[in-house]
Amino acid sequence: MDYNNKTVLITGASRGIGAQTAIQFASLGYNVIINYNKSEKQAISVFNKIKSFDGRAIIYKADVSKREEVNNMFRFAYDVFDRIDILVNNAGIAQQKLFTDITESEWDLMFDINVKGMYNCCQLALPDMIHYKQGKIINISSIWGISGASCEVHYSAAKAAVIGFTKALAKEVGPSGITVNCIAPGVIDTDMNGNLDSNTISALLDETPLEKLGQPEDIANVIMFLASDKADFITGQIISPNGGFVI
Repeated sequence: MDYNNKTVLITGASRGIGAQTAIQFASLGYNVIINYNKSEKQAISVFNKIKSFDGRAIIYKADVSKREEVNNMFRFAYDVFDRIDILVNNAGIAQQKLFTDITESEWDLMFDINVKGMYNCCQLALPDMIHYKQGKIINISSIWGISGASCEVHYSAAKAAVIGFTKALAKEVGPSGITVNCIAPGVIDTDMNGNLDSNTISALLDETPLEKLGQPEDIANVIMFLASDKADFITGQIISPNGGFVI
């Protein structure tokens, strides 16, 4: 299976922002690689939705923190679609916990998924992008990577690392015609924030000038822009759709 359309690989594409992004790319004719790790049913649901409008997609299960699994995923993707034009590093985990209670394994897991996963995918995507002298990498951080969040020190630190990674890599691969940008979403209505109680949600809304939660589409729309030709002169930037929460 070898298509002429551009191909996008989206990590963590079974739910929330990743799922919406996969559907939007497919609706515009992109070949889409739906990566997931644990949420198989949701990944299949995204795949079926794309197939319902004759979009082109494949599903691949891989833990992005494990290099061998990422190697296999990229090998499979190249076999099916020949090349990857756009990489969206969306896979991530979050946890709310007092800093003094965070275990070493929880700290390591936070960085393994949110930072090492991005490192693994970028290292495997870049050789081909450098060869063709074009490509777009979009990393998903968080407003907490900009401002920090109480009881989310490990999450905030990992998401801040995504921002630093983005800026440095953009400088390094810019001469090869590759853009690297970062999106730092505000509070988005996804499963990841589904465990927040009503009082917390209310407090977050009070702190948001637009007085509403963001939707997965709000972030997917920014991803689509950064992946398009309209963003060819944008690299190393941190864009934060957050309803005014952080200005």
